[in-house]
Amino acid sequence: MQRVLRTAVVVVVLLAVLVGLLWAFQRRLVYLPGGGPVPAAADGVPGARDVRLTTSDGLTLGAWFVPAATAGASTVLVAAGNGGHRGVRAPLARALSAAGLGVLLFDYRGYGGNPGSPSEEGLARDVRAARSWLLEQGGVAEERLLYYGESLGSAVVTALAVEHPPAGLVLRSPFTDLAAVGREHYPFLPVRALLRDRYPVVELIGRVQAPTTVVLGSADTIVPPAQSRQVAEAAARLHRLVEVAGAGHNDAVLLDGPELVAAVVELAGG
Repeated sequence: MQRVLRTAVVVVVLLAVLVGLLWAFQRRLVYLPGGGPVPAAADGVPGARDVRLTTSDGLTLGAWFVPAATAGASTVLVAAGNGGHRGVRAPLARALSAAGLGVLLFDYRGYGGNPGSPSEEGLARDVRAARSWLLEQGGVAEERLLYYGESLGSAVVTALAVEHPPAGLVLRSPFTDLAAVGREHYPFLPVRALLRDRYPVVELIGRVQAPTTVVLGSADTIVPPAQSRQVAEAAARLHRLVEVAGAGHNDAVLLDGPELVAAVVELAGG
């Protein structure tokens, strides 16, 4: 009996230490920034230029801006996922630019050599700065501005869309909320109780009064396809649900594949 009790105590202590470490370092598991070096904009996307965004808390963030082909064409504000930097999204920007759309790629705080540390509140400030730059310095009209969010970025632009409705919203591989994804990967931990950052996509999407397209990969093992479908079902103005058969979360077809690009272009044309 004493041996069983000692074993139980050891297990409890180890679990407590693990939970404590996860609480302290959880953002290092959520945010996986690529530090760089980030190439010059024109080296990544023809016609792009390097610009600087200023956040409401005084940070300066790097970004690439590709103007639209014509004055009447739409521009896409791209909010990236939780890994890499804007150079990774250059193929998407090239594809959208080739279709005549303008594009803004930016890096969150702590990404791509930017100052600061990422958090839900911080990323909300960052995407607001990106939108403000497009309207005030990029010459983009509100009625021609689309938001595109990739995975974690879907949560970032959904929150922005509640506050500042876009002309259209594209969510690629959205999750219902961050805790729901965490439970998939850490089912033995009280993820919802531990998380500091929430990103409640499914709770907010019903308040977005903009046509919304959801794109998902049917073989996604990072964000379960069922969660992306839930987001689509909860959308107040679902425009289309696009399922890319056999596509995983990080497959190239979900970065700049034809079905994805066509979905963005089609919403912009609407």
